[in-house]
Amino acid sequence: MDHEALTLEMRSLREQVTGITDTAVAACDGLLIAADTANSIDPEGLAALAAAGLGLARRTAQATARGTLRQTVTYGSHGCAAFYAVGDTALMVVLGDEGMDVDRLHQATQPALDRIGSILMAKQPEGV
Repeated sequence: MDHEALTLEMRSLREQVTGITDTAVAACDGLLIAADTANSIDPEGLAALAAAGLGLARRTAQATARGTLRQTVTYGSHGCAAFYAVGDTALMVVLGDEGMDVDRLHQATQPALDRIGSILMAKQPEGV
């Protein structure tokens, strides 16, 4: 897997959407794959919490016949956390401040998720 390409995708998303403060990509089991976070954020803890939250949201969507979960957003008094499914095996979490445009985030995230999914699924050449 190309960790540099993942980091570039996360930073590109931050450049496209004002207000993004942190991003991470994790496996659905909560293991951190890549992070672009501030020192005040524990990326491994964020990955684990995001996986738990996404798993619960997926089960809720299934139990209520809402189809395949695409995203979930949690709003707090100082901003929000958006969780996006990346296929069936990974997720991306985006943290933003209170000024982040969540609609713009959702628009910008869709192509980024496709590219991140491709990066995660790409096979490494032998010997790498």
